[in-house]
Amino acid sequence: MHTVTSEELFKKGLEALAGGKMLPALASFEKALEIEDNPAIYSYLALCIAKERGQVRKAIRLCEEALKKDGENTAHYLNLGKILLRAGNQDDAIMVFRGGLKHGTNVLIIDELNKLVTRKRPVISFLNRNNPINKYLGMIFKKLGIR
Repeated sequence: MHTVTSEELFKKGLEALAGGKMLPALASFEKALEIEDNPAIYSYLALCIAKERGQVRKAIRLCEEALKKDGENTAHYLNLGKILLRAGNQDDAIMVFRGGLKHGTNVLIIDELNKLVTRKRPVISFLNRNNPINKYLGMIFKKLGIR
């Protein structure tokens, strides 16, 4: 008789999550957590709890716990950022995503940030975006309501 390991359940949960099947993913992560106390399981379980059950506060606590135990894993930052977006807290989500990128490159975090942060074209297009003239003209125009 084959006993299912937490790793198998975790992989099954990830597959279900990738397929948009939130309830099976949630069940897999809960069973995996019963077998093993693992920060990755906490993180993905938190994402499922927020999306499926709407328990955002609990999900944030679980993700923060995962970050305390494994703060270098960018997936935890991605999941926490998604939960914060679900809670309607875009500014904090952006900060969390950017914090995750400090620990390594994660294409999914970059994609999330690109969806959220769209930059306007430079005021003077032939100058570099970082040119002080463009920076200060952009700030002045924004205050005046022109941009």
